[in-house]
Amino acid sequence: MVQSVGNSQHLFDWYTFSHIIHGFLFYLLLRYLFPRWSVGQRLLLALCYAGDSILNSLSDSLAMLGGFFLAWRLPVWSVVILDVAMELVVGFYIHDNLTLNVLNFIHHFDSIAAWQASAL
Repeated sequence: MVQSVGNSQHLFDWYTFSHIIHGFLFYLLLRYLFPRWSVGQRLLLALCYAGDSILNSLSDSLAMLGGFFLAWRLPVWSVVILDVAMELVVGFYIHDNLTLNVLNFIHHFDSIAAWQASAL
């Protein structure tokens, strides 16, 4: 269950998919901001973020690394398809995903909050 004390304490959880997408986004942003840096330099900068438990932090970082490398190696269209598919699947199963988190950060929507509460 997403809203439990065990959430973000395991090797992988539903938010692992969001961390893969973070890797996509970090790769894109850092490639744009630092075009002369090597991939390794951008990767080290992308790794400067944290998770919850030590184990979960490690797996979150590994998932982000996976997304970063996929974004580096795959065509843009396939990264976009993977991103949309992961957001839809995770949103369907746990009523939460990166897109909903960003929307709720920008503005609280009562309809989204009610839909998310129905998953509890």
